[in-house]
Formats: sequence, structure tokens, C-alpha cells
Amino acid sequence: MERLTTLYIDKESHKFSAAHYTIFGAGERERLHGHNYSVSARIVAPMGDNGFSADYNVYKGRIKQLCDELDEYMLLAGESPHQQISEDGGYFRVRFADDDMLFLRSDTQVLPIRNATVEEFAHYLLGKLLALSAGEDLREVEVCVASGPGQRGGAVWVAP
Repeated sequence: MERLTTLYIDKESHKFSAAHYTIFGAGERERLHGHNYSVSARIVAPMGDNGFSADYNVYKGRIKQLCDELDEYMLLAGESPHQQISEDGGYFRVRFADDDMLFLRSDTQVLPIRNATVEEFAHYLLGKLLALSAGEDLREVEVCVASGPGQRGGAVWVAP
């Protein structure tokens, strides 16, 4: 019988601070605000002959890299059907309902997500972590993103 092991990675350094707004519908959104997000992961892999299943340091480094890529940015949902994002010189111009908002391009990331929520951030980061881990013998990976204590969303991938 194959021996699977679950690694839980939840480090204080796996965090990013970002501004966002959540869209509730075609005419309703939150006001612009920010969070100190934290990211954790659960990785299931076969136990190796050497007594461990995966190198914690490798995954800790990857998660830290992904957090650093989002840290101190305005995060926009590039696939939202309720807003239009265009480039306007050094700015992103966002049209939402009757509002036009300008965000410095250098301070903003447009992500391939439908909404700026912990659930969408979890799916986004899961996809990025899986891409960095391509070819490794992983059976299941879960990434969770928390926007504060007791409030998080997660995304799970299971090997086919």
C-alpha cells in the first residue's frame, strides 16, 4: 500500500498586503480598502524512501515568492463582467457602473480572476504554485488565503 503524507505549511512570512474592492453585482461594489492577507498550503505526496515526502523549504520558498509578487499592490479583477479595464498612459482606467477610477500601472496588478476575493486569490495562487511544481509527484494541493483571523477561502487540486 502506498504511504501518503500531508504537509501543512502556514508560516508568518507567507503574507501580502494589498488593496482591492469586491464586486457584488453590476452596480454594487465595496469601497476601496486593503488587507494583510496570509497564505497557507496543504500538500499531499507519497512518502519517499528517505523518510520524507517533499522538501518543506522548496514549498516555503515558492509560497513566499508568490506572496512577494502580490505585496503592496492594488489588485484588480481582470475577468469581471461588471467592469472594463483599459490602459491610459501610466494608469489603468477602470469603468464600473457610473464611475471611472484611475490606478497607477506601477502600483496595480490586473489578475486573471472574476472578483477580488479570498476565494479567487486562492485559486489564482494554487494555479501559480502548481505551475512552479510541475512534474513533481503531488497528489493533492490546497491553498488558503485569509483576509483576517477566522476568515479564509481555499482552493483544492487533486491529481487525476
